[in-house]
Amino acid sequence: MKLRPALLVLAVALLGATASAATLPSAEWQIKTAVLAAPKAERDAATVLGYDASGNLVTLRKGSNKLICLADDPKQNGFNVSCYYQDLEPFMARGRELQALGKKAPEITKIREEEVKAGKLKMPDRSVLNVTTGKVDEATGEVTELYTRYVVYIPYATPETTGIPLAPLSPGGPWIMDPGTHRAHIMINPPKPGAADAKKK
Repeated sequence: MKLRPALLVLAVALLGATASAATLPSAEWQIKTAVLAAPKAERDAATVLGYDASGNLVTLRKGSNKLICLADDPKQNGFNVSCYYQDLEPFMARGRELQALGKKAPEITKIREEEVKAGKLKMPDRSVLNVTTGKVDEATGEVTELYTRYVVYIPYATPETTGIPLAPLSPGGPWIMDPGTHRAHIMINPPKPGAADAKKK
């Protein structure tokens, strides 16, 4: 039996929706893994943003402290979660909004820079973002090989105002990225476990 074009389109859409729902992690898993980027003492009370059945970013859990954690995006390859303090949310939310409008990274940076300078977008004087990556065991849902890097936002900071170089002086040492801009930040990338041994081989 041949399907009419309209019915065929509907069938394909339903199949796609079913597949998306099947691959979307549960809210419980998203919450459990999102807070891996948070300090242990703050995980239970953190707000968690994650994805609903339609793939929209929503609040999965309203927290009681000042930490916001972002769950892994199922549409992206690899496991990547992050946590940051609430004062950074306007900056982060604006970036997500512009990305949803189809803006690319350079344009997003330019727009946010202009809005910060104009006083339309609030940027805290100091704020920390933790970004955690890992490997998900598809059978158990457990995340292993966790690695966290740290981003300390200090708007318009430079090596001259902080004494921090533009490149790490040693593995894991701090360095400044985007100096002199609204999104200037100190990067701290701890050496990955086994990295030193791998270099010796």
